[in-house]
Amino acid sequence: MADKKDKTAPTPPAAGHVLDELYRTVLSRKGGDPESSHTARLFSRGRAKIAQKVGEEAVETVIEAMAGDKDKLAAESADLLYHLLVLWADAGLDPAQVYAILEGRRGISGIAEKKSRKPD
Repeated sequence: MADKKDKTAPTPPAAGHVLDELYRTVLSRKGGDPESSHTARLFSRGRAKIAQKVGEEAVETVIEAMAGDKDKLAAESADLLYHLLVLWADAGLDPAQVYAILEGRRGISGIAEKKSRKPD
């Protein structure tokens, strides 16, 4: 029997590629003019404010998830990912480090993975 695919769903771009391009753009704004760049303005406000913004966007994402509007959920998810990339750039964290952790977890049950972590 042939594999049925939802022909109405668009084929997404390679997520890593899009996020990597956005991360490079974010890095290029570091030290830029806060009056002409939202990203530069975020950097100028400091890590605590950037982290606060990530939290706000996470809450907005949850709200839209509960409301059930996929378009609004997608928009808030994009905002959350953008602000997370700004936080990573401010902290000097390369997305490749996160990707490597995710890759290392591939094929491992989430329950098993959590059990393998060292207690805090």
